[in-house]
Amino acid sequence: MTSILEKARAFYDLDGFEFYQVGGHDGGRNLVYVCEQYGEKKYVLRISALGDRSAEEYLAEAEFVHYLAKNGAPVADVIPSKAGRLVESFGNGAECYASLFAYAKGMLLSDNGYRYRDGAPLSELFYNMGKTIGVIHRLSKEYHPTYRRQQYFDKYNMEYIDKLIPETYAELKEAIADRLEKFRALPMDMESYGLVHFDFSDGNYHVDYSDGAITTFDFDNCIYCWYMFDLAHLWTHGVGWGMWIEDGEKRLKYLKENYFSVVLEGYRSETSLPENMLERLQLFIDMVHIENIVDEFECAAREGEEVDPEDIEDAAKCLVENIPYAGVGED
Repeated sequence: MTSILEKARAFYDLDGFEFYQVGGHDGGRNLVYVCEQYGEKKYVLRISALGDRSAEEYLAEAEFVHYLAKNGAPVADVIPSKAGRLVESFGNGAECYASLFAYAKGMLLSDNGYRYRDGAPLSELFYNMGKTIGVIHRLSKEYHPTYRRQQYFDKYNMEYIDKLIPETYAELKEAIADRLEKFRALPMDMESYGLVHFDFSDGNYHVDYSDGAITTFDFDNCIYCWYMFDLAHLWTHGVGWGMWIEDGEKRLKYLKENYFSVVLEGYRSETSLPENMLERLQLFIDMVHIENIVDEFECAAREGEEVDPEDIEDAAKCLVENIPYAGVGED
């Protein structure tokens, strides 16, 4: 690991910086280091050493992030290397790729015990979450890249899923195949489909507790998909904000009226949302379930392990039994 770090840091002007490795989740893709100099300058160095993505995919991600930052989106920008490149590559048995990013101002919500800033309502956070995704999508609709990321069906197709998920999960695979067929019937026009973050959650943005501003990072999973995916992802990750309400119907009402409606208000302050897409929210929540399940199997495969059935139990149950997640779709 030291050798990889030394090779990667040599591409950047980081003399005198201290390096602190950020712990990743099991099966994580990258080595991530916070680089800090005298408490004044701070960056994030990411090293990808799995060899399972092409140079074009890394260049496409960096190009998109840099485009977003340059056009005013609240994202942590890519910092060019000493040679002026957004992505550097080097051999270390397998091809490795390194990128340096600005450190996002603020902190993770989890690092503050999920307490929001004093004196400000949670609605401010919900609005800013939607607005942040809205900015990214608005700019994505105008984006003309040099390099291309994957399209949704390049990865999420039954040929790949059949190989990834064992036959012991035959019922789950049948449910996924059913949803993929429905996804293929969705419109893919410029207002509905484009390059999305694909992992926008509170683990991938910082909140500035002085004013509530959000700065987004980790576009490692960005992909061409329906814009509604990012919003459905916000629904699934927002359910926790209503868990203090014991009554299920009241909790659902709170999530719809006090959480998601505010997220949508923030989103619509930046870009439009086709009504025919919003009407399919439950289908896009199923898309989020599939992404989570695929990720669990991929992470387990990288670790040479089997998936713990409990890790996919809820998502699988919703797909197989057609259960609306957190009551979406119920009156």
